[in-house]
Amino acid sequence: MNLNNPSLLKTSAYINGAWVEAKDNKTFPVHNPFDGSVIAHAADCGKDETSKAIEAAEKAFLSWKKFTASKRSRILKKWHQLILANVDDLAKILTLEQGKPLAEAKGEIKYGASFVEWFAEEAKRVYGDTIPGHMSDKRIVTIKQAVGVVAAITPWNFPNAMITRKVAPALAAGCTVIIKPSELTPLSAFALAELADQAGFPHGVINILSGSDAPSIGEEMCANKKVRKLSFTGSTRVGKILLKQCADTVKKVSMELGGNAPFIVFNDADIDEAVKGAIASKYRNAGQTCICSNRIFAQAEIYDAFTSKLAEASKELSVGNGLDEGIHVGPMIEEKAIASIENLMEDAKAKGAEILTGGHRIEGTSKLNYAPTVLTKVHPEMKIFSQEIFGPIAPVFKFETLEEVINLANDTEYGLACYFYGKDYAMIWKVAEALEYGMVGINTGMISTAVAPFGGVKESGFGREGSKYGMDDYLEIKYMCWGGID
Repeated sequence: MNLNNPSLLKTSAYINGAWVEAKDNKTFPVHNPFDGSVIAHAADCGKDETSKAIEAAEKAFLSWKKFTASKRSRILKKWHQLILANVDDLAKILTLEQGKPLAEAKGEIKYGASFVEWFAEEAKRVYGDTIPGHMSDKRIVTIKQAVGVVAAITPWNFPNAMITRKVAPALAAGCTVIIKPSELTPLSAFALAELADQAGFPHGVINILSGSDAPSIGEEMCANKKVRKLSFTGSTRVGKILLKQCADTVKKVSMELGGNAPFIVFNDADIDEAVKGAIASKYRNAGQTCICSNRIFAQAEIYDAFTSKLAEASKELSVGNGLDEGIHVGPMIEEKAIASIENLMEDAKAKGAEILTGGHRIEGTSKLNYAPTVLTKVHPEMKIFSQEIFGPIAPVFKFETLEEVINLANDTEYGLACYFYGKDYAMIWKVAEALEYGMVGINTGMISTAVAPFGGVKESGFGREGSKYGMDDYLEIKYMCWGGID
């Protein structure tokens, strides 16, 4: 791997300020999803290494929490500067291990860096309150203090940004962290650790370990009493397991889980803009995002025009190696991911769905490249209505009335993100309030930003990341009652 800054390519665990190998020098391969080649062998850590990282984080917390907010802020800002200075190398590492197009990878690096910058500033705005007392000789004060040691488990689809979105507020609050990245994409995490080390974080404040046995690492994080907070982004199924495991030690927990985002186009919408929004939302990262449009609903009057334009726009997307120029959609992450969407496609076709474009792997490229796909004649009895697709397939459902589409959109256990296009502002307010989702995109398909709270409701989880609210999950409120003041 040719990098401008070769020091960013690390394969060992980062524990207590040192790069360490796993027990018995055990490793696992990291593959390029485009061609299946092995690009590195990463340290295969387990419970023992996790325990050591937790111990290091606990020790470091005793001093890190005493740093002034401005001092923590300065180190975070240095980290932010180093990330941006190395954006090209970080993007290349990301594309090689994850597959997304290089331009999109660069966008993720900058997006991830924005959380570090934002929370570097928020570190200085952790305010308490004075509260009017309940008795004449009493005074009431509240302060906010760091939770303690934080464990973060992050996914493969955004291997850079999902780390900074969790770690930056934790560090800003005065917490120390242990990070378990996906075994599919550990190199991006290690590169961030190298830059954090260069930024001057004290040893033990940030710890990152990779491992192929995710359950054993997660179990130690959940069971260890020294860990006071767990933040997880991933599937609802795994999130529920972690919640149960955290119950015995009553940890503070935040969960960003699965999604089944509706994308609604009303009769009065600007169809061309709605198509642009659907393309941006649906096919980013080959459809492998938790907030991408999963079920697209178009009102009957504009249904044919919208689906036709969506299909034509989908055909224009180039699919291939993320490192090549002009690629819009890269490969899916692994074989079982593409097999999952093929299963959904078979079910949809068997139940009457019609393919306007796509619906197949692309021959002559990677075996994991799947053509952007638009389906019509779909209905709620198909698996594709209720299951998270996590791939480049856009099923378009037809609806007649406002009440009908609200019921369809809310007919899911998930509640992460939703989108709709229309011009009637009275209707817009009504729809936005009626949709049971934590985030609503109105006349836009792109909603992610460091300045806004990211998170869902129902079985999509709880807690918020980003914005001024993003600090809350890493802080405890302490109430002090002062007596004897006459």
